[in-house]
Amino acid sequence: MYFVLIDRYADGDRSNNQKVEQANPGGWHGGDLKGLTRQLDELSDLGVTALWINPVQKQINECPYANAPAKLGIPEFRHCGFHGYWIDDFSSMDAHLGNLDDLKSLVDEAHKRNIKVLLDVVYNHAGYNSSYRDRLTADGQRWLRVGEGNCDVDPVKCAVGGLPDFKTELPEVRKYLLDANIELAKRAGVDGFRLDTYKHIETDFWAEHRQRTRAEIDPNFFLLAEYWGGNAGALDQFFARDEVDAGFDFGFKGSCESFVSGRGRAVAYGSYLGSRHKVRNGYLLAHYLSSHDEPMSLSNLGWDKDKFRICAAVQMTSIGLPVIYYGEEVARGGSEWPLNRNNMPWGARDIRPGKGVARDESLRSYYKSLLHIRKSHPALSRGEYAMLSRPSDKVLVYVREEVTSKDRVLVAINREAGEIAVDVTLPAGWNEAAATDELSSELLSIAAGHIKLIMAPKSVRILSFGSGKVVH
Repeated sequence: MYFVLIDRYADGDRSNNQKVEQANPGGWHGGDLKGLTRQLDELSDLGVTALWINPVQKQINECPYANAPAKLGIPEFRHCGFHGYWIDDFSSMDAHLGNLDDLKSLVDEAHKRNIKVLLDVVYNHAGYNSSYRDRLTADGQRWLRVGEGNCDVDPVKCAVGGLPDFKTELPEVRKYLLDANIELAKRAGVDGFRLDTYKHIETDFWAEHRQRTRAEIDPNFFLLAEYWGGNAGALDQFFARDEVDAGFDFGFKGSCESFVSGRGRAVAYGSYLGSRHKVRNGYLLAHYLSSHDEPMSLSNLGWDKDKFRICAAVQMTSIGLPVIYYGEEVARGGSEWPLNRNNMPWGARDIRPGKGVARDESLRSYYKSLLHIRKSHPALSRGEYAMLSRPSDKVLVYVREEVTSKDRVLVAINREAGEIAVDVTLPAGWNEAAATDELSSELLSIAAGHIKLIMAPKSVRILSFGSGKVVH
């Protein structure tokens, strides 16, 4: 899955560029749905099979001032709703991004390329000083809480980030929000929702939401929850109640950054990867390296692309739903907020707003290879996991096996700065005469159940065994 902030990706319609301020890191930059649609071949070629886009409804007109961290050297700037999370009218599209026909066209064109589309939706809050602030229910109750509550005490009845909080416990408010988002999904033809601020809404709301999306949109309508701090254990309560299909794994990013930076033993990280398989059967953990709410991983790693490549390889050889944040596949130069929301790099291509911004095509080719390997091997997306490394080993080695297809893959990772030779004892029953390195196409011989590998500094090898490979 590939996550795009539409305003930062590609400008396909100059006529909707009102109030564009490219020099303002919090302003509108001009990307829109038409521009994204024109670049779908870029995503299809990469190997993307699902596209997640930010909310598209009308945003508040004002742009509050915001103070970025001083260490970024950014003066005070105006922060507009280019990201889509400050909604002022759930019943209309934001003109900066396009209209309903543009959204439908994006979905239709994505479907032609076998790419599903997830729309980000907000139920918890409105934008600052939104027009909803003064709206009352039929019996005189306000729709919104403004500046109320402590989210550490009551995560449902509090104003997240100071944003006006919808009283989703009120039937009239709940119906309005559900009707608006479900109607938009039906008209646009999207395949699922990414659900913003999941922990800040009642569970009975989500139960009703699940029932209605299945009944009114599609029985297979996909729901992905943003439950801050989520992992297999924390998300299981929602999976047990079948409220959603998937949730974000907030631990994956930091764990991999720590591992490639040399913290902890290799086997400790291998055990962590194994623990991710404890997710309830039939549900998914969505794991990412960068996001719009956290610092970019490449920046966290001191711009060490070899370390970043290792994390990308681990992401694509791990169970779950891998999420690529736009531009990280070409080494987008973002760091922490607000620079984690900068423009998509397009190099010399005449695509704004990121025209002239340098990009790393070799890294993109590496990502393309990883996505192809993942799609070719069912073991990587749904197979069992076993670690082969011993406690004293510096190289992490694990295997993935999908029994039905007899697909077997071995992953070896050297995070060290020097070359290491390893002699791997394969699991019992792995009787093939040779293995193929999927990244280099090298054929490696197997003798008496052992395979010997020379691991270059800061490198990954992905070896395939067996007959389960899917031919594309």
